[in-house]
Amino acid sequence: MATKVKITQVRSVIDRPIDQKKTIVALGLGKINKSVEVQLTPQVEGMVNKVSHLVKVDKI
Repeated sequence: MATKVKITQVRSVIDRPIDQKKTIVALGLGKINKSVEVQLTPQVEGMVNKVSHLVKVDKI
């Protein structure tokens, strides 16, 4: 069974590189304190690693 995680944006994307902004949008985020629940795939894990300083990840 795939692991589900809750990803919450905790920092703003203002003054961040464009690739980090696009990664946040691709994760379904965009505003501070917005959360999404997703399956933890290698692709999602890579995106989270790229913006780990902007998000908080909790296992469900």
